[in-house]
Amino acid sequence: MKHRLLTTLALAALACTVIAASALGGGKGRLYQFRGDVVSASSSSLQISVTGGNHLALKTLIGQSQNETFALGAKTEVLVWSHGVPHVGSVSDLKQGDDVTINVRARGGASLADLLATPAATVADRGAQNAGGGKPLFLYIGTVAGGQAGGHVSLHITSGNWRGLRTMLGQSVDQTFSYDNGTIFLLWQGRVPTVIEPSQLKAGDRITIRVRAARGATLAQVEATAATHIGDHEPGQPETATS
Repeated sequence: MKHRLLTTLALAALACTVIAASALGGGKGRLYQFRGDVVSASSSSLQISVTGGNHLALKTLIGQSQNETFALGAKTEVLVWSHGVPHVGSVSDLKQGDDVTINVRARGGASLADLLATPAATVADRGAQNAGGGKPLFLYIGTVAGGQAGGHVSLHITSGNWRGLRTMLGQSVDQTFSYDNGTIFLLWQGRVPTVIEPSQLKAGDRITIRVRAARGATLAQVEATAATHIGDHEPGQPETATS
């Protein structure tokens, strides 16, 4: 009985390992992971508006558009998540506005063009209800003194959405926010966003910082949470955003 139990546990652990490897696009090459919202999908391609990713992926996007089209192939696996549980789906499950993660395996130092031409290993679809990260949005608007570095952005706050401004009650207008390898920096020229590096933020430009944090988070907790994305010259009225 003990031997049978140990065998069962070992098989269960192996199954979990296989599922995890599949979800990460297991295979040869480095993992380039892009996150974003579906713009359009077909049997051979998937266009998304990129909102984040791992460091390798975001590095290839520097100077490129936020909207990118990835190749899908016969071996691309679509995983549809429901209530925290994934099941194998198909391209027909990918709907406009869905929050997806695209995993591409390629050599280290691959260009964006190489990645876009390489069929994705996996596409994880978490549905439209999870687009934007699932947690409430804390948004802050202001200016910086120049390019930023070291995982922090010093912002002179002039506005924000109601949730962000609520955390500012009684606080200084000069605050420091965090970013990490998954934070995307965007420079807007008209309504066209281009991915940039933190060092390319310009003094005096209107900067928007978006942080997803727990409802009721304090300013200190928000500042300790890496921003999802930081925009330079974002158009429209972002301060009206509530989710």
